[in-house]
Amino acid sequence: MKAQNIGLLLLAVALIVGSVWIGSRQEGAEFAGADGQAMEAVATLNPHYQPWVGFIWEPPPEIASGLFALQAALGAGILGYYLGFRRGRVQRRRNRADAGD
Repeated sequence: MKAQNIGLLLLAVALIVGSVWIGSRQEGAEFAGADGQAMEAVATLNPHYQPWVGFIWEPPPEIASGLFALQAALGAGILGYYLGFRRGRVQRRRNRADAGD
C-alpha cells in the first residue's frame, strides 16, 4: 500500500473515531432517525396536524433495517460503477493520446 493511501486511511479512521467520541460526550445526544425528529418538529409547530396519507405497509424493524442496508448497498454499487467507468474513460483517453504522440 502506498504511503499516501495509508495516510488517507488513517485520516478517515481518525475522523470517524473523533466524531463518535465527540458525539458520545454530549448529554442527550443519542442517535435518532430523521423521521422521528421530523415528527417531533411537526408536533411542536402544529399539535393538531394530521398526515395526508397513511402507510400502506409498515415493515417490522428487522425488515426495515434490511431494506435500508439493501438501499445503501445498491447506492454504493451504482456510485462505484460510475466512478470506475469514469476512471476507465479517462485512462482510455490518456492511452489514445500517448499512442498518438
